[in-house]
Amino acid sequence: MSRQYIIRRILLMIPSIFGISVVLFSVLALAPGDPFSELAANPAIPPEVAASLRAKFGLDDPVWTRYYHWLLAMLQGDWGFSFASRINVETLILQRLPTTLIVIGAAQLLAILVALPVGVLAGTRPYSIFDQIANTLAFVGFSLPTFFTGLLLILVFSVQLDWLPMVYRTDLSATGWQWYWEQFKQSIMPIAVLGLFQGASLVRYVRSAVLDVVRLDYVTTARSKGIGERAVVIRHIVRTALIPVVTLVALQMPVIFGGALVTEQIFRVPGIGSLLISAMQSNDTPVVMAVTFVLSCLVVFFNFIADILYGWLDPRISYR
Repeated sequence: MSRQYIIRRILLMIPSIFGISVVLFSVLALAPGDPFSELAANPAIPPEVAASLRAKFGLDDPVWTRYYHWLLAMLQGDWGFSFASRINVETLILQRLPTTLIVIGAAQLLAILVALPVGVLAGTRPYSIFDQIANTLAFVGFSLPTFFTGLLLILVFSVQLDWLPMVYRTDLSATGWQWYWEQFKQSIMPIAVLGLFQGASLVRYVRSAVLDVVRLDYVTTARSKGIGERAVVIRHIVRTALIPVVTLVALQMPVIFGGALVTEQIFRVPGIGSLLISAMQSNDTPVVMAVTFVLSCLVVFFNFIADILYGWLDPRISYR
């Protein structure tokens, strides 16, 4: 993989992130709602105090002026001030973002670990009993919404069996290995809900990609040379079939973050999704802008990772 290929992909990220910030800021600035609406309606607060606060935060300035000041501040590491929490926005995000990334990362890893072997086996043995069972379970898996499976897992494993905690807690009193065990137990259901939902969808695409590659001439040639079936599958089929799968994983990142918003609400996970919902309910515009911008940047970043994986899976791509 050439260095120029990576540099080109990084340079393409810059206008994408800039365009995303312009669209997000414009939409939020023109949306109805005012973070100081309750303050203005409070008769105990003088109107001049509310007016001075609006002037301080530039809420009466034109949209392009507000965006210019926001962009300069953001580039300097100042992401604004939360009107609801009374602390800096970057502090709020840094408190919540690691939890979300851990849950999403573990869920995506679970999805890949499930989808790759199941999809490859189903694709190399089409219309077998295993293939039919895998297809049926995959259809059921991605047909059920995450809020339904989340509530179902809570009903079974928390209410009926009392094996797993119902609510994600940040104030665990345990220490040492017991703390890690309690953390693992309360993370099982959120990760399983997201991971199995994404894995069910990936199984179908992995199977389809493997079926397309199995029919290619170079696979038949490899088998005719006496190469073992396992080597043919791993070296020739899986590597080529992973290219469209990587595309799907990158394009599904917005869906994964959307599912994380619902899952965090169900299990009370203190992640960035629950922060976004609470900020929207309180019209905390700086937090909403920062969180949506961070999520958008993460999607762009994962697409960049997908481009790098393209070049590794198929070196011809890095020279185009």
